[in-house]
Amino acid sequence: MTSAPDTLVRVSTASGVTTLTLDSPHNRNALSTPLMNQLLAALAEAVTDDTVRAVVLTHTGPVFCSGADLKETAAAYASGSVPAGRLGEVLTAICECPKPVLARVAGPARAGGLGLIAAADIAVCTSDATFAFTEVRIGVIPAVISATVLPRLQPRAAAELYLTGETFDGDRAERIGLVSRAVPADALDQTVAAYCAALVRGAPAALAGTKELLRRPAGTDLRADVAELGAISTGYFLSEEGREGILAFREKRPARWVPGA
Repeated sequence: MTSAPDTLVRVSTASGVTTLTLDSPHNRNALSTPLMNQLLAALAEAVTDDTVRAVVLTHTGPVFCSGADLKETAAAYASGSVPAGRLGEVLTAICECPKPVLARVAGPARAGGLGLIAAADIAVCTSDATFAFTEVRIGVIPAVISATVLPRLQPRAAAELYLTGETFDGDRAERIGLVSRAVPADALDQTVAAYCAALVRGAPAALAGTKELLRRPAGTDLRADVAELGAISTGYFLSEEGREGILAFREKRPARWVPGA
């Protein structure tokens, strides 16, 4: 099916994986209000589709995402609101998506684009991709994206890169925790495919529960924390998925939730 001319986020699904492609290369996939609206709608659809087990966020053109749409922002000043205000909804939707989200980054990302990458559960970039927190250079700060970025980044690296706005490459992005893997360009798709193949083997409810676990702050009371987590663990062992997974393991067969099983 051919996408309509105003389609800024293309959607395709195969083998349990929905791919959301930022398709606004004329402005370097900037985070305009229409693009963010379409991305939110596509994520919501993926969440309700039981055949979708994981989501890949990628892009057309040489740039993953240039951050806020500054042209739209300048035009919106008269209204007293700016498009960047919607970004928080997008980051929350990615983080709270019950299905694993993987960012495939084949080119530069700036400012808000780094928020998208950090919001994803797994991120793979090319080693020569470049990144920068350019906010201070235009008189703003990386506020909303800090909700997803700061938990990923080493504190010293965050201070340096936030304050200087300097550019860094994919290899450093991996070292400081912004991405999971930085790979040569010719290995990007193979690496993404391997992650997707692993993700779809996970039970849907277990994947959603694991994402909640990863967002859970560490408890200050160890005994209470262990008791609460123990109850959660028991619930999953007694669930339908837990019973099926253990039976499948014992019978040396794929569990029913694995696509094609």
